[in-house]
Amino acid sequence: MRPRRSGDCLCVLGEMSVPGPIVDFDVLRSVMPNTRSYAAGEAIFHDGDAGGEFFIIRRGVVSVRLGSRTIETLGNGEVFGEMSLVDAKPRSATVVAETDCEVVPISEKQFLMMVREAPFFALSVMRVLAHRLRTANEALRAA
Repeated sequence: MRPRRSGDCLCVLGEMSVPGPIVDFDVLRSVMPNTRSYAAGEAIFHDGDAGGEFFIIRRGVVSVRLGSRTIETLGNGEVFGEMSLVDAKPRSATVVAETDCEVVPISEKQFLMMVREAPFFALSVMRVLAHRLRTANEALRAA
């Protein structure tokens, strides 16, 4: 599916091969103009850090790590850090830029505004959480 605009709101229309929202970054930039850039090898956050925002990858690749083990690699249009926004707990993993990357930080206030303007965005984030929980459950079953 392709991203599309509906008025001036962000439209999230589907899933990538690994569930994650597909966003129209032109629309997102008009609503959330701030981005952050990270060089390859730079930590975006560490396990145990406070987390009041999550991120959408605008450009690049990041790895999600537990200790020295990479548990997931994410790319353009995918989200990370959402658990800390949802449950207001410290970060549960470390995220490192694998390539030079640009991310869009989304605070709780911005998330609520996006959900109000484009309710499917919330469903997309919930699908990401559900996919990650199922993946963790499958890993536990296999262990």
